[in-house]
Amino acid sequence: MNRVVVITGGSRGIGAATARLAASRGYAVCINYRSNSQAAEALVDEITASGCQAIAVAGDVSIEADVVRLFETAERQLGVIGALVNNAGILERQGRVETIGAERLARIFAVNVTGSFLCAREAVRRMSTKRGGAGGAIVNVSSMAARLGAPNEYVDYAAAKGAIDSFTIGLAKEVADEGIRVNAVRPGIIDTDIHASGGEPGRVERLKDSVPMKRGGRPEEVANAILWLLSDEASYSTGAFIDICGGR
Repeated sequence: MNRVVVITGGSRGIGAATARLAASRGYAVCINYRSNSQAAEALVDEITASGCQAIAVAGDVSIEADVVRLFETAERQLGVIGALVNNAGILERQGRVETIGAERLARIFAVNVTGSFLCAREAVRRMSTKRGGAGGAIVNVSSMAARLGAPNEYVDYAAAKGAIDSFTIGLAKEVADEGIRVNAVRPGIIDTDIHASGGEPGRVERLKDSVPMKRGGRPEEVANAILWLLSDEASYSTGAFIDICGGR
């Protein structure tokens, strides 16, 4: 398998941890980001300083033209793409369903669902053996919210991640005989700054006692599972899910 990976939402949190680990394992890494150029470029500098190859490409995954440009840039600068991590995702401030409007729903689904579809489309067009590609692997970053529903907090986000679960299963079956494996990870309560964007920076601390392991997870723990699913060690796994949730 080619060792070029595109990681969406790669400038922070799970995406950044995945980029670091992928680089350490020999991947050339394309870090996609939407607006935080400073974090993305700092991560590229960190990776390249260690002797590995990385680039940062700005783009909103919910915009089709940005996605196309992302993949064209990665291919032009790094080579044939053999792996995709659909990690870009957003949530909005905690609230109940009766407070959620259509504009918020459109934003949540545009990034979390449409963005993953568009990126997977571009990856499949390049990887599929039926199109002359050499195969590859896609890992979608879902969430335990898809199973738990996130009541009183992020039911819209949970619903979007439920769509990602269905998407993972369907795409995996669709391209299984084209040399492409499609799997997903479902992180639980992970200590990243996404909680601040939902209005509660201390959410991990509040909820950790509800986790059987009595702690939040680390981004690196999710990255380890992602890299395993991308690797040849997972060569007979497609349409599979790894829950990284401390038993919750």
